[in-house]
Amino acid sequence: MITLKGLQLPTVVQSPMANCTDLAFRLHARQHGMQFAYLEMISSEALVRNVEATLAMMRVTPEDRPIGAQIVGCDPQVMGEAAAKIEAMGFDLVDMNLGCPVPKVVSKGGGSMLLREPEAARKIFTSVVKAVTRIPVTVKMRLGYSDGSGAEAARIARIAEACGVDAVSVHGRTREQGYTGQANYEAIGKVKAAVSIPVIGNGDVIDGPSALRLRDVAGCDGVMLGRGALGNPWIYRAIEAALAGHAPPPAPDLVMLKRTVQQHIALQQQHDPWPIGPLRRIITWYFRDRPGVAEFRNRIHRAQSVTDMQALVEAFGT
Repeated sequence: MITLKGLQLPTVVQSPMANCTDLAFRLHARQHGMQFAYLEMISSEALVRNVEATLAMMRVTPEDRPIGAQIVGCDPQVMGEAAAKIEAMGFDLVDMNLGCPVPKVVSKGGGSMLLREPEAARKIFTSVVKAVTRIPVTVKMRLGYSDGSGAEAARIARIAEACGVDAVSVHGRTREQGYTGQANYEAIGKVKAAVSIPVIGNGDVIDGPSALRLRDVAGCDGVMLGRGALGNPWIYRAIEAALAGHAPPPAPDLVMLKRTVQQHIALQQQHDPWPIGPLRRIITWYFRDRPGVAEFRNRIHRAQSVTDMQALVEAFGT
């Protein structure tokens, strides 16, 4: 566990992912061992303006705890106001995004653009830390905008620590890389060496061995999962076992896989008023490595009802 202002943060955490880590995803993952997750990334401007769609994304249930919220933006005052609102809403942690590579975010001066603007980042850190009085404040960043050495992230991490930020998470790629190439665990280690606050590593964690390699190479205090958890809720316990030096749990067979998918479908129906669109990608996550997935994907995308999708899942492989 990583202790942050009284919050016991597990060493394996789920990162925020747009259009992925919604309420149904989180509830389902918690049933399979996930202990901490973030909402999808939230626009600080939209939150402060009480945009209905943004508030809907922030819906949680009592079972969905502990939970963090991540905000993105470039205006220190607005970021502070959004952070204070997150605390008042009862979230357990607030995180600042300095890693998003999407052009519409970067072009406005937010996300990974702040890695090139250390003084702008400092103002945001100061504003958010001042606005939050009880819960931990963290920041998630990339190694750099285009420099993959880790120097930019280390500089920003030192500023964050000086401003009172409680921990940093580092994705081992640059903004220019996007999600291509390999995550650089050695460069994450440079960030770890630069600060005394906890550092959580992120990037290319797809199973227990990759998580173990990240921890050992970077020397980080925790491991953050991203795309490796999509369609693979068993990953949390597998990684915990690997980090503890234990044998991994058995991989799911087709029967267990189908049962798990049906559970996810039921949660999506329960918590999403328009589940068919999201389910088209969610269901195919689970079967992506199975023979015959291409035709299965086509059928799922043509399905016009949740009932049809459930039947296709049940018939897969028969």
